[in-house]
Amino acid sequence: MATILYRVGRWAFRRRRLVGGLWLGVLVLAVAGAAMAPAAEEEDLSMPGTESQKAFDLLDERFPQSNSQGAEARLVFQAPDGQRVTARENKAAIEDTLGSLEGSDQVASTTDPYETGAVSKDGTIAYSTVTYTADAVDLTEPTKSALEGAADQGRDAGLTVEIGGSALDSEEEPGGTTEIVGVVVAAVVLVLALGSLVAAGLSLLTAFVGVAIAFGLVSALAVPLGLTSTVAILALMLGLAVGIDYALFITSRFRDERAQGSEPEEAAGRAVGTAGSAVVFAGATVFIALVGLGVVGIPELTKMGMGGAGAVALAVLVALTLVPALFGFFGRRVLSRTVRKATRPGVERPHAVPAAAGRPGLGTRWARFVLRRPGTVLMVAVLGLGAVALPALSLELGLPGDESKSVETTQRRAYDLLSEGFGPGFNGPLTVVVDTSASSGSAGPRATTDLVVKTVRGVDGVASVGDPVLSRTKDTAVLTAVPQTAPNSGETKDLVQAIRSAVSGVEADTGAGILVTGTTALNIDISEAMSDALLPYLTVVIGLAVLLLMVVFRSVLVPIKAALGFLLSVGSAFGVLVAVFQWGWAADLIGIEQTGPVMSLMPILIIGIVFGLAMDYEVFLLTRMREAYVHGASPDEAIVSGFRHSGRVVAAAAIIMISVFAGFIGINTPTIQTMGVGLASAVAFDAFVVRMAIAPAVLALLGHRAWWLPRILNRVLPNVDIEGEALSRHVPASATEPDAAVQRLPAGRG
Repeated sequence: MATILYRVGRWAFRRRRLVGGLWLGVLVLAVAGAAMAPAAEEEDLSMPGTESQKAFDLLDERFPQSNSQGAEARLVFQAPDGQRVTARENKAAIEDTLGSLEGSDQVASTTDPYETGAVSKDGTIAYSTVTYTADAVDLTEPTKSALEGAADQGRDAGLTVEIGGSALDSEEEPGGTTEIVGVVVAAVVLVLALGSLVAAGLSLLTAFVGVAIAFGLVSALAVPLGLTSTVAILALMLGLAVGIDYALFITSRFRDERAQGSEPEEAAGRAVGTAGSAVVFAGATVFIALVGLGVVGIPELTKMGMGGAGAVALAVLVALTLVPALFGFFGRRVLSRTVRKATRPGVERPHAVPAAAGRPGLGTRWARFVLRRPGTVLMVAVLGLGAVALPALSLELGLPGDESKSVETTQRRAYDLLSEGFGPGFNGPLTVVVDTSASSGSAGPRATTDLVVKTVRGVDGVASVGDPVLSRTKDTAVLTAVPQTAPNSGETKDLVQAIRSAVSGVEADTGAGILVTGTTALNIDISEAMSDALLPYLTVVIGLAVLLLMVVFRSVLVPIKAALGFLLSVGSAFGVLVAVFQWGWAADLIGIEQTGPVMSLMPILIIGIVFGLAMDYEVFLLTRMREAYVHGASPDEAIVSGFRHSGRVVAAAAIIMISVFAGFIGINTPTIQTMGVGLASAVAFDAFVVRMAIAPAVLALLGHRAWWLPRILNRVLPNVDIEGEALSRHVPASATEPDAAVQRLPAGRG
């Protein structure tokens, strides 16, 4: 691999105008495609194969005139203090408010709270359900404005009016202040790490090119592939983070090669052949882990994985081709100012100062510290991460609703009013679908439906059961059961299972099909499916990590150590998620006003992403260690060499990635906020604790055994030469040319 990429790097350097022109053309096409493409449509979260989804599909089939998952709004009215909504003037105001919606575009129906009994027992709160002919994402702005205008009309009459339901739901778009802050932090870190504005700008420029192309492609393909804005934000988040890091690693290696006296073209080739090999492997691990999310069976998760994987693949291609091309454009300006001054044309250059003559860098000093106390460092790091991971034992999964929104939103205030007037379970009603089309029992459809109603009412935890609604063919009935507990509570989860168990007897006696669904039940089914898939997916990811690292490092113990460290990183990240989103620790700092279960999609998504990112730092740090070891260094010397050459770069890359992920916490969407917190904390733990403390401590304790590989595996496993061992035997053609000799530059310190 190293030899092939070496040639790619040299070719890109020589043909820099062609490479730059090709990437510019791809960028223009992607941006143009995104600009001309129709707006993306957000899709409802679904889980094919679950009971809830089967019920929704059946409702769409038997009730074609309605949309089972269509947009709905609840206008919630509260009378002024000391008054009732049944008072003449308040009743007239409510009727006028609802009347203003009649005949509005996309409105299918509105209910009269006085006819449907939608008035609280104390008479202070009432609600009307507004149904629409389109999904929430398809509602037009005039339709939403009409709904908000109706609410304002009620408020002008002295009532408190809030709007709940899905009609006003909207997706956050990237481009907020916090994302910009993350990019600024990344830019500052790049300048400090590289000592050159040009080198820092090169890394940012290439990352932005990759992200812009990925974002443009996702936007252009949004409609034909059904990609949502969450997919676009994830592609932006991942593409930006890994794009900067991959460019940083290759740029740093290019500067090292130049410091060793290599010609610019040769240095570009060697940088791509060595650091580029690590980039390919690291990118491949992220790609495989993200694509593997498709096995879970949730379409939205599959699309998120594919979108993120595509962004990572683009980042790898940009790093391998556009970065070396830009080396040719920028020339010596990629080097730090100190090196440029020391190598000005016409100035006699001093010989390179041996590394030992100067003060060792921070990376070297840290490595030597760990080597002196490996047992202590290992124990403190493992116990510390274990303590952070403890909250993960209380992990609860769910999907957030209006209860998780800010109290400043009308949806949250409507949720609170409905809970106050009708009980906490009113915000999460369950829908029971009775299909008698294939019934073989003696009871008729009506008798079967009545039996189901009686059975559901007898289940503990059910507050009420509404009258059944029959389909046109009278073979399907729908009834609504209101729980006594809130949608995201454990009691409601148990209630769904209790109802399903209770009606199974009716199914056996009558032959009818009885399905429990609704948004609450669907969320519960998805959460359970995700919990069931978590361990198998984690097993696959860990197995893949061990296999790939065994191929890369020609070792058995190094991959096992890396996999166990990955588990510590993920466990600690889950602990942070539980502490913040379930327990509310520091929740106010990121704008979370209501705690609740962790989003059910997050554990598997974070595992998939963090797996690849963890392998990034493992590869970039240990590659230099193995490179030194195979060239004759002792195990301890190899550890020091790895930190001398890669410690500062890995630390800078980690800070950049943390900054980018943390920048997305400001997007007030639970999915993005949870991803931002989880990924930022996971990268912090993995880079600074697992890879920079636990990894060298374990390697120091293992000594030569760390790099042991059984003979049979040595023969079977392919040699990918990720550390560029083959290049050490390569003599560049330019080396024989008279003008090829270049004065060695002073070596940088780690």
